[in-house]
Amino acid sequence: MYRIDTLLKLKEKLFHTNDLALLWGITNKNTLYTTIKRYIQKGVLIPIHKGFYSTVPINQVNPFKLAIGFLHQFAYVSCETILVREGIIFQKENYLTLVSSVSKKFTIADHSYLVRQLKDNYLYYDRGVDNVGGVMTASIERAVADLLYFNPNYYFDNKKRIDWKRVKIIQKEVGYI
Repeated sequence: MYRIDTLLKLKEKLFHTNDLALLWGITNKNTLYTTIKRYIQKGVLIPIHKGFYSTVPINQVNPFKLAIGFLHQFAYVSCETILVREGIIFQKENYLTLVSSVSKKFTIADHSYLVRQLKDNYLYYDRGVDNVGGVMTASIERAVADLLYFNPNYYFDNKKRIDWKRVKIIQKEVGYI
């Protein structure tokens, strides 16, 4: 019961195989996989993807935390996702957009994700990126700056909602221009 207690007492609900090995102090792969298999059978762990598990049903996990947990590296919500939510882009995208150090498309549960790759020196510059509910999220101006970095000719439907001076400041500070 010790391993279950350790797992369920944590605030974090998403785990990779290596996370579980570290958490439980298991170095033997056979022991680790057997333990994971037993916890899946008991319903303590829910498999999401190969080597990626949850302690709660997937529909109870924030879709952005799910994507960042799946990537298992730094990422933040940006580009179309932010701009659609803020009414700057009117056409709804069929995917949630994140920015990270890898380029990837994937689907988990009912959510499709597009992860755009950004160079590390731009990615880790946090100007215009804030922690919102435990998820790193770009401001409107940072999302515009990011999108213009990826596509300089992008068309914005509601340009009046954008503070272009702040966008220019962010672009200069981050190093986009």
